[in-house]
Amino acid sequence: MEFSDEEVERYARHLVLREVGGPGQQKLKAARVLIVGAGGLGAPASLYLAAAGVGTLVLADPDRVDRSNLQRQVIYAEDDLDRLKVDAAADRLKALNCNIDVEGHALAVTADNAHELVTGFDLVLDGTDDFATRFAVNAACVGACVPLVSGAIGRWTGQVGVFAGKPCYRCLVPEIPPDAETCQTVGVVGALAGVVGSMMALEAIKHLTGAGDPLTGRLLIYDALSAQTRTVRIGPDPECPVCGKS
Repeated sequence: MEFSDEEVERYARHLVLREVGGPGQQKLKAARVLIVGAGGLGAPASLYLAAAGVGTLVLADPDRVDRSNLQRQVIYAEDDLDRLKVDAAADRLKALNCNIDVEGHALAVTADNAHELVTGFDLVLDGTDDFATRFAVNAACVGACVPLVSGAIGRWTGQVGVFAGKPCYRCLVPEIPPDAETCQTVGVVGALAGVVGSMMALEAIKHLTGAGDPLTGRLLIYDALSAQTRTVRIGPDPECPVCGKS
């Protein structure tokens, strides 16, 4: 897979990186990545993956751009209000990098369509704030043997984990918490979405290029108020309803 002169100039800072270089950039160009949720996390993640040269980005989100989104979903502008997020985001990503393919699906990901949706991708990013959607995406990724980068934010705290087989996301969260919170109910500082979404993109790039040590089987937790991070290892649950013996 060859690069045009324009691509060589565009990706120059990657090409001189020992951990990426030409082979890693070719892997990015050949990659197909699905991003579930084009909101606070999907917005910055998709921008950085598009800029990095991921060859095919597919966005799945049923929502339209609302004014309250603009506080943290930096891929959108006021002119995008009431547009489908996947359409507005696709236009922005194509404008950022004309060398990539971008597709948008204005649909909600459910247990009924998740497996068909994730099949054929090299990696899936889930930035939704709905546990039912997270569970559906996780189960589909496990069934299709597609690695998953999962992110979440609320208030001043965010987390990022990478799941490939065992353990899976359901090993971390076996059931929907009875006191589950969303950004709509508890709020979130806008810049935190940029931090965690960028972390998700970084983990995706590491996984696709084979660089460094991805967060596979681990969870990075970031507390923005104290400016502290910690990483915990996730153990496989033998009773997990998705990847366990059952």
